Amino acid sequence: MTLKELYAKIDGDYDKAMQVLCIEKLLDKHIRKIPDNHIFADLGNAGHSMDENAIFESAHAIKGVCANLGLVKLADMASEITEEFRPGHERKMTDDEIQVLIDKTMTQFSKTAEGIKEYEQTN
Repeated sequence: MTLKELYAKIDGDYDKAMQVLCIEKLLDKHIRKIPDNHIFADLGNAGHSMDENAIFESAHAIKGVCANLGLVKLADMASEITEEFRPGHERKMTDDEIQVLIDKTMTQFSKTAEGIKEYEQTN
């Protein structure tokens, strides 16, 4: 599997990632770190406890990492969560709606991590 094929499989944007990182070897190095990145577990844990600050911090970190790596779907989901908990903004979603969104984000993360692990096994 090529890196471009990986990106197609995980709903990513290879070209966007290359605009940021410019070198495929660098992109390869950083995409391989995603499955073990603790910020996703942090978001899940914060969602279970509904710790608003921890949800914001985790989602904001995910948004940045994923945007830089062209993981557009994950970045968009994290952005929605981030904006819901941005300090000074009034919340519009219920806790249950937030939990559904966090669960969807975690499902997308699992799909992404599985794709990356498959890519690692072929390269």
